[in-house]
Amino acid sequence: MKQIYLDNNATTAVAPEVLEAMTPFLKELWGNPSSMHVFGGQVRRHVERARRQVADFIGADQPEIVFTSCGTESNNMAILGTMEAAAERMNFITTRVEHPAVLEPARKLKGLGFNVIELDVDSYGQIDLGQLKRYLGQGPALVSIMWANNETGVIFPIREIAEMVKGAGGIMHTDAVQAAGKIPIDLRGTKADLLSLSGHKLHAPKGVAALYIRRGTRVAPLIHGGHQEFGKRGGTENVPGIVALGKACELSADSISEEAARVAALRDRLQEGILKMCPDTRVNGDQTRRLPNTLNISFLYVEGESILYHLSDLGVAASSGSACTSGSLEPSHVIRAMGVPFIAAHGSIRFSLSRYNTGDDVDYVLEHLPPIIRKLRSISPFGRM
Repeated sequence: MKQIYLDNNATTAVAPEVLEAMTPFLKELWGNPSSMHVFGGQVRRHVERARRQVADFIGADQPEIVFTSCGTESNNMAILGTMEAAAERMNFITTRVEHPAVLEPARKLKGLGFNVIELDVDSYGQIDLGQLKRYLGQGPALVSIMWANNETGVIFPIREIAEMVKGAGGIMHTDAVQAAGKIPIDLRGTKADLLSLSGHKLHAPKGVAALYIRRGTRVAPLIHGGHQEFGKRGGTENVPGIVALGKACELSADSISEEAARVAALRDRLQEGILKMCPDTRVNGDQTRRLPNTLNISFLYVEGESILYHLSDLGVAASSGSACTSGSLEPSHVIRAMGVPFIAAHGSIRFSLSRYNTGDDVDYVLEHLPPIIRKLRSISPFGRM
């Protein structure tokens, strides 16, 4: 059976070039980079080369990159570590559509007595900058707003948001886990203080990520017990993963614009085909400002999980939302925050493409999806054919 992977916002395939780059560090080059002898020294320089590759990828300086184990750790360190290191108690401002890796630390802060504010979004998934400005006027704040949403692909105006936050004397963090590798990121053009990215979202393996910390930004470590990563994150470095992340960033930087255009054309063809062949469907999110690979679409009168099961039986992998919250039959918090009607929210599906998808993949989905929708609607308890 044909296998088509359209769930690349959950995780991506490891690129062959990345696997080749990291393999020696699982075999011959197994030294501890902190060791003084040759086994460590010959590995250390590869760690620092990867740090430079990541820094170049986002327009940062090498010492501003701290390697972590995943995007969730980077977000937790940015949020909890910044609040711990702050000289004064700050408010915490975020949005209702963030990934749980931001919302859960926010709830921890609230439990500790911090003032936590979650900004609303409109029906396109965009925040009201006027609302953000009003809350920034209530005192010093750490603001964490994602660069792009993992479920809808909606891109937030991070440059403008960071200008507002810094103008109000705040600290700005952005979760760029979904944006990195899909659209260009250049921190020389923004005033963000902290940025999270993750390897497995851009064709590196799971288990490695990075946190950008602008020079001069105070962040307390989450993991204690070693001097590694400039004293900001204890623990022996995941050298194969770090080398892989560096290579993945280098590969992406070389082709990101061309790749984004090609993937966006495939995504748009998929979207147009579904809308044409499946009546009573709607695209969720801002279609003018979204990631080139992401399509979130609702099929009215049917359950998203049922669609996914039928697609899976035909070898097509997609998602009803964040992989971190899959398994729940409740509509996604992102879709609900956008005010999508109940009858549509339950039938929302996310297709997320990558550099490895082809026109044949899109044709296969367009051939098999409409019959699935017709079949499910014929037995729908909502009674719509």
